[in-house]
Order: sequence, then C-alpha cells, then structure tokens
Amino acid sequence: MDFGLAFSYVFEDEDWIKKIVITAIISIIPIVGQVALLGWSVEIARRVIRGDSTPLPDWSDFGGLLTLGVKAFVISFVFALPLMFISIPSALLDSVSSDSGEAVLTFFIFCISCFALLYGLALAFFLPAAYGELAATDDLGASFNIGKIFGHIRAAPSAYLLTFLGIIAAGILASFGIILCFVGILFTAAYSYAVQGHLYGQAYKEATAAAPAA
Repeated sequence: MDFGLAFSYVFEDEDWIKKIVITAIISIIPIVGQVALLGWSVEIARRVIRGDSTPLPDWSDFGGLLTLGVKAFVISFVFALPLMFISIPSALLDSVSSDSGEAVLTFFIFCISCFALLYGLALAFFLPAAYGELAATDDLGASFNIGKIFGHIRAAPSAYLLTFLGIIAAGILASFGIILCFVGILFTAAYSYAVQGHLYGQAYKEATAAAPAA
C-alpha cells in the first residue's frame, strides 16, 4: 500500500486545481453538497480499484456522484445507528440527579461510554471497508454483508490501519484551512476527501489480493 501516494496523486492530475475548486464550491450546497462529496470520494476509490490512470474525477456526472453519495450515506447512517441509540439513554441518565443512585448511574454511563468508544473505533475500520465494497461492486447489499466486510479487514489489517491513520492525517491537514478562514477550509476539506477516497481504494485492493492467503 502506497501511503504517500494517497496524499500526492491529486497534484499529478493536470486539472487538479479546477477539480478541487469545483469540489469546494459544490461542498457549500447544504446537505446535497456533502452527500455528493462523499460520492466523489467513493468514485475515487472505484478508479483506484480499477487502476484508472486518472483517479481524480471531474463533476461531469453530478447525478451519478450524488447517487453514489446517497448509497455511501445510507451505509454510514445504518452502521452508526447503534451509537445513536446508546447516546440517548446515556444523555438521559446523565441528566438524572440522585444521591442514592449516583454511583450506579456513573458506572452505567461509564460502561456505555466505553462501548461507544470501542464501537467508534470498530466503525473507523468498517466504514472504509464498506465504502471500498460499494466502490468495487456498486451493490448496497454487499456493503452491508458484515462477514464480507470483516473478511476484508482480516485479510489486510495493516492496510485498514494505515487508512485509519491516513484519515486522521487528512483531517488534520483539512483543519489547516482555518488559517485561510472559511474559503481555505473548503479547499483543504475537498483535498481531504480526495485522500480518503484513494485510501479506501488502496485498502480494498490490498484486501482482495490478500484474501486467498487469509
């Protein structure tokens, strides 16, 4: 897995400035822009998986990227539901004030918080694998196949660990856009999505190549 390539390939595209600028502008659109941006990232993964010489897509097929983004959003929403469900009772219990049951409530909230942390870490590995499956197959059902997704992670754990670390690094780079105020963060956020998409694709290729051995 070429970790550095995920951060440098963007600049190898002769039209990278135009593509990043358009992506940044589209990201301003409420809700729709963010969903389309997610689809753009998954499309990058698809091109990496297929070995496309131009991984950075333009926006000529906005409808297709938006549709892909809706599918990716559904995946992330469904996998994140357990976190949403446990956050509700945790918030309710945290608001309860009772001297007699304070220790019990504190322990219960602590247990819920630990579960949320562990599930969140698992999600950080599962979502990239699910996005990779969506990019490769365009099959929403296959992206919810827990056994298959877990199989990808088990086949190439180091690749998904690097993807996890790369997403964190891309997020840190995106935050640098704050220095240039609102406009700057639009461009760095678009770049961050481009990096993530490349990592999704690379990790999926590593997993499928290693699957027979695993």
